[in-house]
Amino acid sequence: MTVKSKNKLYEHIQLKDMFFKNRIVMPPMTRCRSAQPGNIPTELMAKYYGQRTDAGLIITEATQVSEDAQGYSFTPGIHSQEQVEGWKLVTDEVHRRGGRIFLQIWHTGRMSHAVFHHGEAPFAPSAIETPEGTTVWIANDDGADGALHRCTPPRAMTLAEIRRVQDDFVQAAVNAKEAGFDGVELHGGNGYLIDEFLRKSSNQRDDAYGGSPENRIRFLVEILARLVDVFPPSQIGVRFSPHNQARGMDDPDTPQTVLLALTRMAALDIGYVHFAEVDWDAEPDVPEEFRALARAVFPNLIIVAGNYTQERADWILNKGYADMVAFGRLFIANPDLPHRLRDHLPFNKIRPDYFYGGSAEGYVDYPRIKAAS
Repeated sequence: MTVKSKNKLYEHIQLKDMFFKNRIVMPPMTRCRSAQPGNIPTELMAKYYGQRTDAGLIITEATQVSEDAQGYSFTPGIHSQEQVEGWKLVTDEVHRRGGRIFLQIWHTGRMSHAVFHHGEAPFAPSAIETPEGTTVWIANDDGADGALHRCTPPRAMTLAEIRRVQDDFVQAAVNAKEAGFDGVELHGGNGYLIDEFLRKSSNQRDDAYGGSPENRIRFLVEILARLVDVFPPSQIGVRFSPHNQARGMDDPDTPQTVLLALTRMAALDIGYVHFAEVDWDAEPDVPEEFRALARAVFPNLIIVAGNYTQERADWILNKGYADMVAFGRLFIANPDLPHRLRDHLPFNKIRPDYFYGGSAEGYVDYPRIKAAS
């Protein structure tokens, strides 16, 4: 990894042949606006991402690798040719505006509902139900609105299904490359399928994919070992949420398991790790000891996300615990966020009612600072 200047938010950084014009990241944020039927990306989505190319890196909303990977209504896919063509609208617009964009790919695992599986149960590493109150968003039949529904209890995956889903991740990366993405990020956090394999609280298998930490990281590592034949390792990342305890993911050994996964990622020369840090009061802070250990075992880029401010970003960059910082909700409301951060300008008001589903309102109508002044 080559760093050209001081560890500051607005300085560029380079990893192998990957150049980022600043250290500001737009992280994955589910917006549920794909076209139906088919969960196809649209011109409106292209406009949304194109507005935010001031970021050094854009990582798209989580995108399902197969039909049975879905857990929420209107989330886009990358498993059909129509979806690939839709995503080309996005990558073309981002690249036309000088941006860099990675596709985040996921399988939601037990964070899903039977409505997405032809009335059948979703699958997971083990048949362990999510806690009461764990919900997914499902649109109404007319698509105009939706509601939260409790996740359907899952069934345990067979070995054949494990291998098939790994194949789906690899094919999704192939499709992402065809669609023009600069790289891919695996979603390995927030209680979705890869995260479910990592934790004893959701993985109680007694085969090669359960039990020891080595076995629990196997599902992920085997996918990564194949993805490096699709994209160069520097163009692959993984998102983890090791300190997240929500959704029944309260395994105290998870940080150590993630550190073990980082050693395997380092051996494969994977480009970056992306930590989704918890940003609500009920969850623990990230210990500085963990940050130091992650830095010690993983030599490439570390991205952090989780209610960061300019001050917190400066701290973590200057300490060397991270190389890039992601700003989520602020990027929803401020397409020109890097400019506003750098010049200490006011932010647009965030409108949460428009986070999920809908059309242009609350999506592409947030003004840049010149229009807001």
